[in-house]
Amino acid sequence: MFSEYVEKLSAVEKLRPEEERALWHAYKDGGDENARRRIIEAYQPLVFREVVPYRSLPTVMDAVQEGTVGLIEAVERYDPARGVAFSLYAVHRVRGRILDFLRREGAVDLPCLEAETGETHETAKELLVDARPSVAELAEHHALVGVLGAAMERLPVRERLVLEGVTIGGAQAQTMADRLNVTTAHIYRLQQNGIRRIRGMLSRFMQHW
Repeated sequence: MFSEYVEKLSAVEKLRPEEERALWHAYKDGGDENARRRIIEAYQPLVFREVVPYRSLPTVMDAVQEGTVGLIEAVERYDPARGVAFSLYAVHRVRGRILDFLRREGAVDLPCLEAETGETHETAKELLVDARPSVAELAEHHALVGVLGAAMERLPVRERLVLEGVTIGGAQAQTMADRLNVTTAHIYRLQQNGIRRIRGMLSRFMQHW
């Protein structure tokens, strides 16, 4: 099944920039369902990239379906007028859907990076900038990385250390707790607070981009 899915993806034609703009206009301004369908089809490779690490799991096609639901939700909520590449906007929703499904199924042992960050039930990875842009996203990625770096420098020292060590570096929460001489629960609180601060700074940047 997964091999058939991959084979079908090879036939997906990438949208030219002018074609994509026309499709977004047709869908958002004219309610053209064919345009909506074409956009979803063209961005299926984004779902594939997020599912690839889990391709050996027996539930991989269910993960593909969940990722596609996330893609559809992103298409419906995306505002082209903001000038942000759709792939950057959509990747976190697609990834979040996939990871939520895998967590529910107990299919993978997700590290601290996937820990829910509070009432919104979003994960640390979903709230940070995607680190794997395509060539078409490179300029936007560089801008966001620069803003993220500046935002990290503005964090309180311990929050920055936790985000750098646990959220980005993949260190175990207990290891960081021992290093800072605090409890694991406190590490998670520092992580959540740091993510909220970063999220707020990135949100303000995106509004003016």
